[in-house]
Formats: sequence, C-alpha cells, structure tokens
Amino acid sequence: MAIAIVDYGMGNLHSVSKAVERLGYEPLVTGVDEQILAADGIILPGVGAFGDAMEHLHETGLDEVMKKAAASGTTPLLGICLGMQLLFSESEEHGRHKGLNILPGSVIRFSGSDFKVPHMGWNSLQFKNPEHPLFAGLEEGHVYFVHSYHVLPEAKSHLLAVTDYGTEVTAIVGHGNVYGMQFHPEKSGELGMSLLRNFLGLTRSKTE
Repeated sequence: MAIAIVDYGMGNLHSVSKAVERLGYEPLVTGVDEQILAADGIILPGVGAFGDAMEHLHETGLDEVMKKAAASGTTPLLGICLGMQLLFSESEEHGRHKGLNILPGSVIRFSGSDFKVPHMGWNSLQFKNPEHPLFAGLEEGHVYFVHSYHVLPEAKSHLLAVTDYGTEVTAIVGHGNVYGMQFHPEKSGELGMSLLRNFLGLTRSKTE
C-alpha cells in the first residue's frame, strides 16, 4: 500500500511526494476519503493561513477523514508545518479558528521585539524524549523553519522536540499514532529526511 499525501488545495505536495519516493516508499497524492483511510500512513502538509486551510478541509469533508484516521489508533498520521498546527484545537491567526482538535492546544503568534517574525531559517532541535522511535539512530541537529505562529500543546507529554527562538518553540509533537513537525523535514537536509524516514518506518508500508 501507499503513503497518502492529503490534497486539500493547500500543501507543498510535490516536494513531500518526492521526499517519500526518495526514501523508497510509494506516495499517493489524493483527496479521496477511501484512499486516505486505506493507506499505510498519512501525511497532512500545509502552506498558508490556518483559517483558509480549515475551510478547505471542511468543504471537502477531509476534516472528518483526518479525525477518523487519527481515531483509528493504528495508521500513522504526520502533520507538516501548517499541517501540524491544524491538528490542534484552535488558532488565533487572523481571528479565532477551530482546528481539527485531534491534539489539545492552541496556535499563537510569536510575540516580542527581540527576534524577527516570521521565524525563518535553520534552528537546532532539542529532543525532549530521545528514546522515542522517531529519533532512533539520530542526534540533535538543525532543521529548516518558516512560520509566524507556533503551537502551545496542553499536554507536555505530547512535546517530543523543541527549538529556541526567543522562547521554547514546539518543533515535534506526538501522541499515539499522531505526529507533527513544525519545520519542513523534506527541506531540512539529512536530519529532516532521517526523521521522515523514521516516521515512514512506523507504517506497515513496504519499502521498494
């Protein structure tokens, strides 16, 4: 079976698809409910504004598909960048917007004058849970971020890795079969691709 890359009109589908392919897995870019739910793993990418993304997901019915996939408890689901933020309860980006509420927490704008917004560039990860399978064989290093809003998870146990940008910033979350990466793993060099490889390794999919 394939790795479903969810197409709801707001994602960097090509770069994620090529990264999955380079790692030896079969990517399937799709917005079809049945294909997503039948996949060995699911990636929810995202570029743009939170409210627009939720509107697209709701209009296509893919919001309920994502909730169903998460509730399965078995199919690994990864949100990337905006896709990670969508997993949470709400966002304050351009007003208040409800998220998928798969993970409890809020998305807030960076505040303070000591650093530039958006947070753009390479920043180092600090693993909060180094023994997690997502970090198997890996050492802390730098990954590539581009974002103006960041996640405050309600449950500290869901926080797998952080970075420092004037404050502690959520970089990777995980709970059960649901994961999120605030940065772009497919654009983050060897460490990013290794993190993506480890996520794909959690799926039932066979490598080529």
